[in-house]
Amino acid sequence: MADINAPAFPESVADGTIVEWHVSEGQQVSRDDLLAEIETDKVVLEVVAPDDGVVTKIVKQVDDTVESNDLIAEFEAGASGTTGDSEDSAPAVDPDQPAAPVQKKQAADGGEPVQATDKKGDADHKDQSPAVRKAAKESGVDPKEVEGSGRGGRVTKSDMANPTLKADSSIKSDSGRPVAESTGERTEKRVAMTRLRKTVANRLLAATQETAMLTTFNEVNMKPLMDMRTKYKEQFEKRHGVRLGFMSLFVKAATEALKRFPSVNASLDGDDIVYHGFYDIGVAVSSDRGLVVPVLRDTDQMSMADVESKIRELGGKAQDGKLGLDEITGGTFTISNGGVFGSLMSTPILNPPQTAILGMHAINERPMAVDGKVEILPMMYLALSYDHRMIDGKEAVLFLSTIKELVEDPAMLLLDL
Repeated sequence: MADINAPAFPESVADGTIVEWHVSEGQQVSRDDLLAEIETDKVVLEVVAPDDGVVTKIVKQVDDTVESNDLIAEFEAGASGTTGDSEDSAPAVDPDQPAAPVQKKQAADGGEPVQATDKKGDADHKDQSPAVRKAAKESGVDPKEVEGSGRGGRVTKSDMANPTLKADSSIKSDSGRPVAESTGERTEKRVAMTRLRKTVANRLLAATQETAMLTTFNEVNMKPLMDMRTKYKEQFEKRHGVRLGFMSLFVKAATEALKRFPSVNASLDGDDIVYHGFYDIGVAVSSDRGLVVPVLRDTDQMSMADVESKIRELGGKAQDGKLGLDEITGGTFTISNGGVFGSLMSTPILNPPQTAILGMHAINERPMAVDGKVEILPMMYLALSYDHRMIDGKEAVLFLSTIKELVEDPAMLLLDL
């Protein structure tokens, strides 16, 4: 018998919450199979099987709080048990056959009959995956009232996320009050915030209340950068195996600007100003679990191809919930690109303890005055939010102007001008 423990959390993470079990007690698993997910304030961690065997006992249930290295399950290597290919696996059922009726079965010793139930009876909850039970607890929706898309009509996690109610359903919350009508109109669903989203919310609220945040704006002509990308994108992708995007040049331009204005690359620690001699730039990513900011390390030593490759790698991990703690901690500056969602202008919120954040926005064609003539150019608004306790207005404006100059004339980066 072996113990399955929670991962060792770093000092900055006090505890975590078990958000999902992908196996049940007695289930046979293979080495490195995903057993459970633990959500911390910063990232979701996966617990995998140490060997082939059976999960004999689940000690910590969904929504339980666990600390570093806590025992969460017991495991027996080499043993065999029930199989389960996924959270929604179930014994094969012929949907054309009627459900087995409830029967009374005479005990072999002539004693009192015992009640046998089918899947429609009191044992329904035993056939539901942990994810389904968790969704039911959060929403107050009874899985028995939901149309299932799994084998034999079994309700799956995705069914609970967007429930289609049975025609005769009358879903009620734990208090007995109806929470949804069978017509599907004017429905409501109450879901508890995840630890990650709650942490992000608290940090953003603190940033607005505890800093002297101010935002300055500028606009940049994207035509030179777009022309360069059109000219070299095929060669770039062929040589480096990654597409040439706009973010890599903005990262490199921000890195150069940070070198010229060290206070923008600094952070506040109490009454102390910490000037960083390195450039770790976070790139904000919106994922299904909430906003995360994976960090590019030492961007001054990265090529544009390196930046594009790393952004692609970290972005994929963010969407899959696979980011490690070391990939989202730290950072001396942040870039947020609301333009991918069509945002024309916004005031990004600081990511403490950083003292500045750059906001990119949508590229729109606008009439611009150029040498006394009106030209239609692809323009982007840039926004720099900064902590005025640390950064003076002059530095903030010049920092943003530097990024504008470098983006409008990319050759300056190559020539180190």
